[in-house]
Amino acid sequence: MRTAGILGFLGVALGALGAHGVKTWLGDAPDAAQRLDWWHTAVLYHLVHALFALGCAAVGASTWATRLAVAGVVLFSGSLYLMTLSGMAMPFAMITPFGGLLFLAAWAVLIVGKMRPPTTTP
Repeated sequence: MRTAGILGFLGVALGALGAHGVKTWLGDAPDAAQRLDWWHTAVLYHLVHALFALGCAAVGASTWATRLAVAGVVLFSGSLYLMTLSGMAMPFAMITPFGGLLFLAAWAVLIVGKMRPPTTTP
């Protein structure tokens, strides 16, 4: 639950920063629209996976699913945040797909974990 709370808090804070601070900071830069789009995508996936972590905690799902989702946020959203702030797609764009793969792995762990029969203790 704490991890989900931290992810959610940071996602909302970074969303607000993007809507106000980053938008103003980029001003009339020729690539401002593209960079804001990167920021919005980063925040969207960040917040979706904060909810994922919350759901995992609520149903007692594998902590590995949450760990993979957090790593995905760091790599996927983090690389997009850095692309936005730096204006450099490379080398950060090379990291983004790995974060996406971690998101997919988190969902797969959740699926596989819920497909297993419950274990019983004697």
